[in-house]
Amino acid sequence: MADILTITGLTRSFYGVQALRGVDLTVAAGTITALIGPNGAGKTTAFQCISGVVPPDGGRVVFDGQDITGWRPDRITKAGLTRTFQIARGISRLSVLDNLLLYAPDQLGEHLWGAFLGAGRAVEAASRARAIEIARRLNLTRVLGLPASDLSGGQKKLLEIGRALMARPRMILLDEPIAGVNPTLAEEIAEHLRTLRDEGITFLVIEHHMDLIARLCDPVIVMAEGRRLTEGRFADVADDPVVQEAYLGRRFVA
Repeated sequence: MADILTITGLTRSFYGVQALRGVDLTVAAGTITALIGPNGAGKTTAFQCISGVVPPDGGRVVFDGQDITGWRPDRITKAGLTRTFQIARGISRLSVLDNLLLYAPDQLGEHLWGAFLGAGRAVEAASRARAIEIARRLNLTRVLGLPASDLSGGQKKLLEIGRALMARPRMILLDEPIAGVNPTLAEEIAEHLRTLRDEGITFLVIEHHMDLIARLCDPVIVMAEGRRLTEGRFADVADDPVVQEAYLGRRFVA
Protein backbone atom coordinates (compact mmCIF):
# COMPACT_ATOMS: atom_id res chain seq x y z
CA MET A 1 0.00 0.00 0.00
CA ALA A 2 1.50 3.33 -1.09
CA ASP A 3 2.12 6.15 1.36
CA ILE A 4 -0.03 9.24 0.84
CA LEU A 5 1.66 11.34 3.58
CA THR A 6 5.34 11.37 4.53
CA ILE A 7 6.75 13.53 7.33
CA THR A 8 10.53 13.77 7.60
CA GLY A 9 12.53 15.48 10.35
CA LEU A 10 9.69 17.81 11.37
CA THR A 11 10.68 20.37 14.00
CA ARG A 12 8.84 23.26 15.62
CA SER A 13 9.53 25.42 18.68
CA PHE A 14 7.36 27.93 20.49
CA TYR A 15 9.10 30.57 22.62
CA GLY A 16 12.13 28.34 23.04
CA VAL A 17 10.16 25.20 23.90
CA GLN A 18 10.67 22.43 21.36
CA ALA A 19 7.26 20.93 20.53
CA LEU A 20 8.49 18.72 17.67
CA ARG A 21 11.97 17.18 17.73
CA GLY A 22 12.53 15.71 14.29
CA VAL A 23 9.33 13.73 13.75
CA ASP A 24 9.36 11.06 11.04
CA LEU A 25 6.12 9.30 10.14
CA THR A 26 4.20 7.96 7.17
CA VAL A 27 0.52 7.33 6.52
CA ALA A 28 -0.51 4.69 3.99
CA ALA A 29 -3.33 5.52 1.59
CA GLY A 30 -6.66 3.90 2.45
CA THR A 31 -6.02 3.59 6.19
CA ILE A 32 -7.44 5.05 9.36
CA THR A 33 -4.18 5.71 11.19
CA ALA A 34 -4.15 6.83 14.82
CA LEU A 35 -1.74 9.38 16.28
CA ILE A 36 -1.73 9.03 20.05
CA GLY A 37 0.39 10.19 22.96
CA PRO A 38 0.20 12.03 26.26
CA ASN A 39 -0.70 15.70 26.49
CA GLY A 40 2.26 17.71 25.25
CA ALA A 41 3.53 14.91 23.00
CA GLY A 42 3.33 17.16 19.93
CA LYS A 43 0.32 15.63 18.18
CA THR A 44 -1.62 18.87 17.68
CA THR A 45 1.52 20.75 16.67
CA ALA A 46 2.16 18.07 14.05
CA PHE A 47 -1.37 18.61 12.72
CA GLN A 48 -0.80 22.37 12.66
CA CYS A 49 2.38 21.99 10.63
CA ILE A 50 0.92 19.40 8.25
CA SER A 51 -2.19 21.49 7.55
CA GLY A 52 -0.29 24.76 7.16
CA VAL A 53 -1.72 26.53 10.21
CA VAL A 54 1.83 27.08 11.47
CA PRO A 55 5.04 26.59 9.44
CA PRO A 56 7.56 24.03 10.69
CA ASP A 57 11.02 25.22 11.67
CA GLY A 58 12.55 22.33 9.77
CA GLY A 59 11.74 19.09 7.98
CA ARG A 60 9.45 18.21 5.09
CA VAL A 61 5.78 17.39 4.59
CA VAL A 62 5.06 15.46 1.40
CA PHE A 63 1.44 14.76 0.45
CA ASP A 64 0.51 12.62 -2.52
CA GLY A 65 3.97 13.11 -4.02
CA GLN A 66 4.04 16.92 -3.57
CA ASP A 67 6.24 18.76 -1.09
CA ILE A 68 3.66 20.94 0.70
CA THR A 69 5.97 22.19 3.44
CA GLY A 70 5.02 25.74 4.42
CA TRP A 71 2.05 25.96 2.04
CA ARG A 72 -0.95 28.06 3.08
CA PRO A 73 -3.91 26.09 4.50
CA ASP A 74 -6.19 26.95 1.56
CA ARG A 75 -3.61 25.68 -0.94
CA ILE A 76 -3.18 22.46 1.05
CA THR A 77 -6.96 22.00 1.11
CA LYS A 78 -7.11 22.43 -2.66
CA ALA A 79 -4.39 19.77 -2.99
CA GLY A 80 -6.74 17.29 -1.29
CA LEU A 81 -5.66 17.38 2.37
CA THR A 82 -7.99 18.93 4.92
CA ARG A 83 -8.65 18.72 8.65
CA THR A 84 -11.15 19.04 11.46
CA PHE A 85 -10.60 20.70 14.83
CA GLN A 86 -10.99 19.46 18.38
CA ILE A 87 -13.36 22.36 19.09
CA ALA A 88 -15.89 22.58 16.26
CA ARG A 89 -15.41 25.75 14.22
CA GLY A 90 -18.84 26.10 12.70
CA ILE A 91 -20.16 29.67 12.51
CA SER A 92 -22.86 29.50 15.17
CA ARG A 93 -25.31 31.99 13.67
CA LEU A 94 -25.29 30.35 10.23
CA SER A 95 -27.41 27.33 9.36
CA VAL A 96 -25.90 23.88 9.00
CA LEU A 97 -26.41 24.14 5.23
CA ASP A 98 -24.64 27.50 5.02
CA ASN A 99 -21.77 26.17 7.15
CA LEU A 100 -21.32 23.34 4.66
CA LEU A 101 -21.51 25.69 1.68
CA LEU A 102 -18.73 27.86 3.14
CA TYR A 103 -16.34 24.95 2.53
CA ALA A 104 -17.36 24.24 -1.05
CA PRO A 105 -14.26 24.46 -3.30
CA ASP A 106 -16.03 26.98 -5.54
CA GLN A 107 -16.57 29.59 -2.85
CA LEU A 108 -13.18 31.28 -3.32
CA GLY A 109 -14.02 33.70 -6.13
CA GLU A 110 -12.86 31.38 -8.89
CA HIS A 111 -16.15 31.71 -10.78
CA LEU A 112 -16.59 35.48 -10.73
CA TRP A 113 -16.66 35.78 -14.51
CA GLY A 114 -18.75 32.65 -14.76
CA ALA A 115 -21.40 34.33 -12.64
CA PHE A 116 -21.78 37.06 -15.26
CA LEU A 117 -22.16 34.38 -17.93
CA GLY A 118 -24.72 32.37 -15.99
CA ALA A 119 -22.35 29.55 -14.99
CA GLY A 120 -22.23 30.80 -11.43
CA ARG A 121 -25.78 29.63 -10.77
CA ALA A 122 -24.91 26.13 -11.96
CA VAL A 123 -21.86 26.02 -9.67
CA GLU A 124 -23.95 27.21 -6.75
CA ALA A 125 -26.59 24.59 -7.45
CA ALA A 126 -23.95 21.84 -7.62
CA SER A 127 -22.41 22.95 -4.31
CA ARG A 128 -25.84 23.04 -2.68
CA ALA A 129 -26.64 19.56 -3.96
CA ARG A 130 -23.34 18.26 -2.61
CA ALA A 131 -23.97 19.87 0.80
CA ILE A 132 -27.42 18.28 1.00
CA GLU A 133 -26.03 14.88 0.05
CA ILE A 134 -23.25 15.10 2.66
CA ALA A 135 -25.83 16.11 5.28
CA ARG A 136 -27.95 13.10 4.32
CA ARG A 137 -25.00 10.75 4.64
CA LEU A 138 -24.09 12.14 8.07
CA ASN A 139 -27.70 12.12 9.34
CA LEU A 140 -27.86 15.92 9.50
CA THR A 141 -30.76 16.40 7.09
CA ARG A 142 -33.32 17.25 9.76
CA VAL A 143 -31.10 20.02 11.19
CA LEU A 144 -30.00 21.54 7.86
CA GLY A 145 -31.95 24.74 8.47
CA LEU A 146 -30.99 25.14 12.11
CA PRO A 147 -28.18 27.45 13.25
CA ALA A 148 -25.03 25.54 14.16
CA SER A 149 -25.38 26.83 17.73
CA ASP A 150 -28.47 24.61 18.15
CA LEU A 151 -26.60 21.38 17.44
CA SER A 152 -25.57 18.86 20.05
CA GLY A 153 -21.88 18.24 20.65
CA GLY A 154 -21.97 15.11 18.51
CA GLN A 155 -23.82 16.86 15.69
CA LYS A 156 -21.19 19.60 15.71
CA LYS A 157 -18.52 16.91 15.28
CA LEU A 158 -20.45 15.53 12.32
CA LEU A 159 -20.71 19.04 10.87
CA GLU A 160 -16.91 19.36 11.17
CA ILE A 161 -16.52 16.15 9.18
CA GLY A 162 -19.11 17.35 6.66
CA ARG A 163 -17.29 20.64 6.15
CA ALA A 164 -14.07 18.74 5.49
CA LEU A 165 -15.86 16.50 2.99
CA MET A 166 -17.13 19.51 1.04
CA ALA A 167 -13.55 20.12 -0.14
CA ARG A 168 -13.48 16.67 -1.85
CA PRO A 169 -10.38 15.55 0.08
CA ARG A 170 -8.25 12.49 -0.43
CA MET A 171 -7.10 12.69 3.20
CA ILE A 172 -8.54 14.20 6.39
CA LEU A 173 -6.74 14.97 9.65
CA LEU A 174 -9.26 14.35 12.44
CA ASP A 175 -8.62 16.05 15.78
CA GLU A 176 -10.52 14.17 18.53
CA PRO A 177 -13.64 13.35 16.48
CA ILE A 178 -15.55 11.83 19.42
CA ALA A 179 -14.42 14.05 22.30
CA GLY A 180 -17.48 14.89 24.40
CA VAL A 181 -19.76 12.69 22.28
CA ASN A 182 -22.17 10.14 23.75
CA PRO A 183 -21.32 6.47 23.06
CA THR A 184 -24.15 5.90 20.56
CA LEU A 185 -23.19 8.86 18.39
CA ALA A 186 -19.49 8.03 18.80
CA GLU A 187 -20.13 4.62 17.25
CA GLU A 188 -22.12 6.27 14.46
CA ILE A 189 -19.16 8.58 13.73
CA ALA A 190 -16.83 5.57 13.71
CA GLU A 191 -19.08 3.82 11.19
CA HIS A 192 -19.09 6.91 8.95
CA LEU A 193 -15.28 6.90 9.02
CA ARG A 194 -15.12 3.22 8.07
CA THR A 195 -17.45 3.83 5.12
CA LEU A 196 -15.48 6.85 3.94
CA ARG A 197 -12.23 4.89 4.27
CA ASP A 198 -13.70 2.14 2.11
CA GLU A 199 -14.58 4.80 -0.48
CA GLY A 200 -10.94 5.91 -0.68
CA ILE A 201 -10.47 8.66 1.92
CA THR A 202 -7.44 8.30 4.20
CA PHE A 203 -7.58 9.46 7.83
CA LEU A 204 -4.99 10.42 10.43
CA VAL A 205 -6.78 10.60 13.79
CA ILE A 206 -5.84 12.16 17.12
CA GLU A 207 -8.03 10.57 19.78
CA HIS A 208 -7.80 9.78 23.50
CA HIS A 209 -10.54 7.14 23.61
CA MET A 210 -8.51 3.96 23.49
CA ASP A 211 -11.52 1.71 22.88
CA LEU A 212 -12.26 3.58 19.66
CA ILE A 213 -8.61 3.47 18.60
CA ALA A 214 -8.52 -0.28 19.24
CA ARG A 215 -11.61 -0.94 17.11
CA LEU A 216 -11.13 1.62 14.35
CA CYS A 217 -7.46 2.37 13.68
CA ASP A 218 -4.65 0.37 12.14
CA PRO A 219 -1.84 1.22 12.44
CA VAL A 220 -1.32 3.27 15.60
CA ILE A 221 1.55 5.78 15.83
CA VAL A 222 2.67 6.80 19.32
CA MET A 223 4.33 10.15 20.02
CA ALA A 224 6.05 11.29 23.22
CA GLU A 225 8.04 14.44 23.99
CA GLY A 226 7.88 15.69 20.41
CA ARG A 227 9.12 12.48 18.81
CA ARG A 228 7.66 9.39 17.18
CA LEU A 229 8.04 6.67 19.78
CA THR A 230 6.76 3.57 18.00
CA GLU A 231 4.14 2.24 15.57
CA GLY A 232 2.12 -0.93 15.12
CA ARG A 233 -1.21 -2.61 15.70
CA PHE A 234 -3.04 -1.37 18.78
CA ALA A 235 -2.66 -4.63 20.71
CA ASP A 236 1.11 -4.63 20.16
CA VAL A 237 1.52 -0.93 20.93
CA ALA A 238 -0.59 -1.18 24.09
CA ASP A 239 1.51 -4.12 25.27
CA ASP A 240 4.81 -2.27 24.77
CA PRO A 241 6.34 -1.41 28.18
CA VAL A 242 7.92 1.74 26.73
CA VAL A 243 4.51 2.96 25.56
CA GLN A 244 2.90 2.06 28.88
CA GLU A 245 5.51 4.08 30.71
CA ALA A 246 5.42 7.06 28.35
CA TYR A 247 1.72 7.27 27.66
CA LEU A 248 -0.73 4.68 28.84
CA GLY A 249 0.51 4.41 32.40
CA ARG A 250 -1.14 1.03 32.78
CA ARG A 251 -1.85 -2.08 30.78
CA PHE A 252 -4.69 -1.74 28.25
CA VAL A 253 -6.49 -4.76 26.90
CA ALA A 254 -7.89 -4.36 23.37
